[in-house]
Amino acid sequence: MHPALEVADVFRTYGPAWRQTQQTHLSLGQLKVMSAIEQCRTATLGGHVLRCSACAHQDIAYNSCRNRHCPKCQANAAKRWLEARQVDLLPVDYYHVVFTLPAPISAIAYYNKAVIYGLLFEVAAETLRTIAADPKHLGAQIGATLVLHTWDSAMTHHPHVHGIVPGGGLSLDGERWIACKPGFFLPVRVLSRLFRRRFLEELSKAHTAGQLQCLGEYAPLADPAAFAKWLVPLRQCEWVVYAKRPFAGPAAVLAYLARYTHRVAMANSRLVAMDEQGITFRWKDYRAQGRTRHKTMTLSPDEFMRRFLLHVLPSGFHRIRHYGLLANAGRRDYLRRVRAWLQVASVTTETQGAHAEAGNPSTPPTFVCPDCGAAMIIVELLARKPLIRAPPQPEGAA
Repeated sequence: MHPALEVADVFRTYGPAWRQTQQTHLSLGQLKVMSAIEQCRTATLGGHVLRCSACAHQDIAYNSCRNRHCPKCQANAAKRWLEARQVDLLPVDYYHVVFTLPAPISAIAYYNKAVIYGLLFEVAAETLRTIAADPKHLGAQIGATLVLHTWDSAMTHHPHVHGIVPGGGLSLDGERWIACKPGFFLPVRVLSRLFRRRFLEELSKAHTAGQLQCLGEYAPLADPAAFAKWLVPLRQCEWVVYAKRPFAGPAAVLAYLARYTHRVAMANSRLVAMDEQGITFRWKDYRAQGRTRHKTMTLSPDEFMRRFLLHVLPSGFHRIRHYGLLANAGRRDYLRRVRAWLQVASVTTETQGAHAEAGNPSTPPTFVCPDCGAAMIIVELLARKPLIRAPPQPEGAA
């Protein structure tokens, strides 16, 4: 059942006028996201006519835009991604580690998304691997999956990465599995200090190489001396890195990943109302305690759209990445060796066995009749409307 209100409704209602007033401030990527969300699952993208094989009920299903920022398109994308990741799970504790950038760096990150988000990924992964390899801590080579989020619950700009890390790793000589202490992964204070030092080192290198844009109120930071002075308090403040308690088994890891990997800045389920007051949505105030954390916020349509579009990622930027022993190049060999040491069968083998015992049941139907629950079949294809490639030519133009 579809939510009563969707982000698409906001863009369709207020987007055209807002685009006109903000046309010099919106990037091509943001305009594409707006257009994709507005057209998603409408006649513009085409679709197909469905007929129930049992009761002859007919329906129309319009195509999805498949844009990674669209709230309606993430459920299927997450499902496909999780099916691929399920075979990678190990029967060990998994830990959730979060690396957050301080507010001053978040501010310049908005104008330097590819550079600073990329550093956030690389330095967070390097920090985890370096501390884990230290014999004083774990003394092992580890793997990690990192997921980038750039928002908080109120959709303000808040870049951070969530790391999902197996509780152990391969010994430095590559001959055995080394498990973490029960309930403890790595010391967060040590992680925080190394993360801070390495990130600021890499940020300074990027500035020296001319890779950072310093715009608006941050234009003075283009001067190397001013930038170095700006970094001083960032070397002294605490950077937020924390590790949560281990997940309650592989199933809990998958449940978490299902919620986080393909999340967007605003889910349709959080929207409450769109009226003369503005756009009202649910949010969580982490500074409050208990039930008082759960609140509602109302923003003007313009501010709602502005905040949503803050989080459009650069074209081609990967927001889910695998590092260390979980990197694509050596993941299969690593998982095979670890499962041998832990004396467990691979998830793939177990899954194949389960399908064999069940008689290899057929794949469930893609479309199900809302009246009787039987499979629906496609009886007609609906062509998508042609895209407008350029403004219409005035009369008499050549």
